[in-house]
Amino acid sequence: MSATGDDDRDEGRSPENGRDAVSPTGATPGTPAAGDGSGEGNEDEVNPAETEQFEEFREDLDAVERRIAGEIDPGVRAMVVAGAVFVLLLSLVLPHTGGARGFDVLLGSEAATAEHIGLPSRIFVWFVLIFGIGFSLLALMTRRWVLAWVAVAGSAIASAFGVFSIWHRQTPGLNNYVGAGPGLGLVVGTLAVMVLTFHWVKVVWSRTAVQLAAEEQRRIAAAREEERQRRERFGKD
Repeated sequence: MSATGDDDRDEGRSPENGRDAVSPTGATPGTPAAGDGSGEGNEDEVNPAETEQFEEFREDLDAVERRIAGEIDPGVRAMVVAGAVFVLLLSLVLPHTGGARGFDVLLGSEAATAEHIGLPSRIFVWFVLIFGIGFSLLALMTRRWVLAWVAVAGSAIASAFGVFSIWHRQTPGLNNYVGAGPGLGLVVGTLAVMVLTFHWVKVVWSRTAVQLAAEEQRRIAAAREEERQRRERFGKD
């Protein structure tokens, strides 16, 4: 074979030809070498900076979720509650029994003394004022779940004392004293506080169901996050 043919074959295998040339690392040209960082990164690799940023936002999201979970949304029941509160205010102006009005029972005026107002009536009007009116208005304005629960508890007790007060006004007292029977304010106030209690129970109970569901979701998310961190820590897929 001539020398000219050998030179042509040597020239075809030269690095300038580029077809059979091999890089010093053993890889062909144009192919990223292992560990040089020029290839695609691992898609499952978590960036620590992004994780830290997510944790910061997660704390804010948890705070917002807790705030929302502590609120109520009475919806159309808010109008019913407001109407019941107005009726309770009206009942304090109406006659409680005989010539004593609800405000007379609250203040312990001479009219209340003359009618021999007993302890059940006094407890009833005070519970109506504090819980039926006061805490109900606070719960409506602030929409706080805790205040709604306080309004429920106080209104329920007021309902019981309202019925007891009506029975007490129909029962002879000391020395067989028979006073005036229950007045319009006492009867209306008892019915209004019962309606108020019923609707507050519906509001707080529905909110309790929502909170329980939200807590369950948080527990599931926390368990998933713990499992993910455990897999990353031990290098499992």
